Amino acid sequence: MARVMIVENAEFMRMAIRDTLFKHGHEIVAEVADEEEAFEKYLEVKPDLVLMDIMAPDNLIDNTNWKESFNRFLDIDHEAKMAMFSSLGQQILITESTKIGAMGFMVKPFEPGMLSVIKKIAEPN
Repeated sequence: MARVMIVENAEFMRMAIRDTLFKHGHEIVAEVADEEEAFEKYLEVKPDLVLMDIMAPDNLIDNTNWKESFNRFLDIDHEAKMAMFSSLGQQILITESTKIGAMGFMVKPFEPGMLSVIKKIAEPN
């Protein structure tokens, strides 16, 4: 199973994701609330997969912070496997995240059915 790092600012959501992944045999190697901490932890724990919330304020379409964070992960490790998630399933977010290299996109709340996305990314055939 996958070794996963969760990047999510809401503690209750991190707990929900952690519990779901743990119940399905995945190992949570780190949980962080912001990108700066995530970059440091990434190098320390070397996860198989990073699940990162698109943490954007009011106007999600014009916000580029999550894109910069994504690219910074790839600068740290060009083979980093990343999946993005958001409370909004706007098609533009899904398209933009996959265009820049995200290997999956999930809409919150995180549900067990979304484990297939994680399995596809972290455990390819």
